[in-house]
Amino acid sequence: MTPRDLGHSEEHRRLERALEVAGLGEFEWDIPAGLFVVSERMSAITGLPAGPMPASSTQAIEPFIHPDDLELFRARRDGQRQSGGIYEFEFRHIRPNDGRTVWVRVAGVMKRSPDGKGQSVTGIVEDITERKLEEAQRQTLMAELDHRVKNVLATVQSLAIQTGRRTTSLEAFLSNFSGRLKALSAANELLTAARWRGAAIDHLCAAELGALAPGQTNWEGPELFLTPRAANALALGLHELAANAVKYGALAAETGRVDLRWTRCADGGFELTWTESGGATVAAPTRRGFGSTLLEQVTGRELNGGCSIDYRPSGVVVRLRAGPTAVAPRPESVPDTTALRVPEPVAPPNGPINLRGARVLIVEDAVLLAMELETGLSDAGATIIGPAYELEEAMALLDQPIDAAVLDANLNGHSVTPVAEALSARRIPFVFATGYGEQAGAPGGFDAPVIRKPYDVTQVSAAVAELLRANTPHP
Repeated sequence: MTPRDLGHSEEHRRLERALEVAGLGEFEWDIPAGLFVVSERMSAITGLPAGPMPASSTQAIEPFIHPDDLELFRARRDGQRQSGGIYEFEFRHIRPNDGRTVWVRVAGVMKRSPDGKGQSVTGIVEDITERKLEEAQRQTLMAELDHRVKNVLATVQSLAIQTGRRTTSLEAFLSNFSGRLKALSAANELLTAARWRGAAIDHLCAAELGALAPGQTNWEGPELFLTPRAANALALGLHELAANAVKYGALAAETGRVDLRWTRCADGGFELTWTESGGATVAAPTRRGFGSTLLEQVTGRELNGGCSIDYRPSGVVVRLRAGPTAVAPRPESVPDTTALRVPEPVAPPNGPINLRGARVLIVEDAVLLAMELETGLSDAGATIIGPAYELEEAMALLDQPIDAAVLDANLNGHSVTPVAEALSARRIPFVFATGYGEQAGAPGGFDAPVIRKPYDVTQVSAAVAELLRANTPHP
């Protein structure tokens, strides 16, 4: 064997190893001889027998192409004939040895004679089944996300309209509407943690009542998971009950209590009872509010059951009954109950919020939210630095004098951690106003207050004021 032969042999071995590592099969089509040569690697992918097979044209492989892909294959073949000697196709291939269908990518290059006639095609075959399945899964997920987003927007729109019809002042509207949005947000956060398979009733109770009147609320019952639709409905119902109890019911007095119990029903559904006691004497309302309508109609119907409200002198008693369609199987992923601690609400300081003279950096990638923060903080007297919508913008603003900052945790897919680290190094306090991060604490483990979206801008202003007060040296 000559040195040249040795070189060709080594080159061939390298090519063999490269094809094997890449998971590719190779073929050779001798057009004048009408023979299509299948390699062992291509045989493993396609189920075609290794070795030569008769093939006077591409019609020889058409019986192995899925019928739904055949027309597209022919159209691409004819189009690529006009564009040159390079061919590439993706189609579903039916393996003749076991009948399985796999997605394949076929790519080849044609060698022509001096007179332009095709002499041979050399190419490779790749199994792309896994990639195609992932693409289909992504499309399904995007369609599901689109559906859920539209449902959420439609629900928010309906809440805004219904809340607006039943409130007489802007302040009351903002308060009521904000509270209902937060109830939806809490339910959606629980559903996301369980990959939208369901949410536990006790977790919904913890999200709505966990930071409300400590020591005056109690909830218990068997482990029970609700479907996403039922979880959102119950979250809104619990919010209406809690808001009413704080304003007019048992939780308006230090001696009042709220007890929440639920039990399974024989038909697979459940019954939940909300009992108030220890507050002021109760009388039935003279007019029907949105909360009652939501409980009796929306919550009852969404739970495929019913609702009754009993205005007893000792306290309101509400019974919700849900049908079996409201109950979901236990999800594979269930949020750890230790992560369900609701952050303490940020209480505004006594009197108007005063940020006069404070230089506040705003880092928020949502333009409308950034505008709202800028307006709210400016109204309180702050001088705004930014807003910064991108990580690079925020980093470029850090050389300015800054007294405090409001940070979103995620900026178009980039973590705000570099900004938070730089602020911490300079001992500049900041608050997270975000929908991201761990429920039990601040994103990234920073020692900072967290305001969860959706929020009221006055909460953010109050948090900034508190940070500045705590950061001011005392004589």
